[in-house]
Amino acid sequence: MAKTPGVEGLLINGHAGENFVLTREELRRVVAVVRSVVPADCWITAGVNAESSLEAARLAADAEAGGADALLVFPPNSWGLQHDAEMVLLHHRQVMDATTLPIMLYQAPVGAGRMAYTLAEIEKLIAFDRVAAIKEGSWEVAAYEQNYRFVKQRRPDIAVLGSGDEHLLTCYVIGSDGAQVSLAAVVPELIASLHQAVSSGDWPRARKLHEKIYPLSVAIYRAQPGNRATARLKMCLKILGRLDCDAVRPPIVAAAEDYPVLERALKAAL
Repeated sequence: MAKTPGVEGLLINGHAGENFVLTREELRRVVAVVRSVVPADCWITAGVNAESSLEAARLAADAEAGGADALLVFPPNSWGLQHDAEMVLLHHRQVMDATTLPIMLYQAPVGAGRMAYTLAEIEKLIAFDRVAAIKEGSWEVAAYEQNYRFVKQRRPDIAVLGSGDEHLLTCYVIGSDGAQVSLAAVVPELIASLHQAVSSGDWPRARKLHEKIYPLSVAIYRAQPGNRATARLKMCLKILGRLDCDAVRPPIVAAAEDYPVLERALKAAL
């Protein structure tokens, strides 16, 4: 993946990387292993996902020590029930106080309860000088465009990265500094080529690439139950011969009936 033309960096220890079921030592080892095998100029962003701000700070410090270049700070899952701006700011401050790396924000899907940040919260977060990017995962086009415009008007230097695997073409057309999507683990060439086509105004090629990507994205993310996306990504990698084992950890569930659907979608895409 790291050698794919157009791919400038990797996100590791993200949601699709099962970060919420790995131990601290395993998360630390993921960073070390990836750093040891990718080219030196490959930018590594390590996800930090913890309910406790103190634990998040420890995980962030581990990632920096392991060779990460930036930190993606996920909102704790409990924020899907409720949170306020002071909690958000305190959580990010704890991570920043424990590290020196650039910070990437994570905007959660609009369907994730109350986890997504309000515009007022985004405004407070981007006031931190260390914030350099946002993984815009609203997974809804209108919210994506609202947040993209809001951030760029106030901090044009912040990289806004599309994170909706099913509507990357739309995000690229609206405006995007790239993408940070788990689908790129399966078809990195297509994801990078789509961004290049849109950036150069090659609309026929962009549409053709979208037609290849969309059915696969639907098979992985939209097919119900949607919470099996991580398992389906691993299945795809096994089908392609890139993984020997596609086991997932509980409570993630894998379903054998997904295999033929994914095989057809991969064949059409590739």
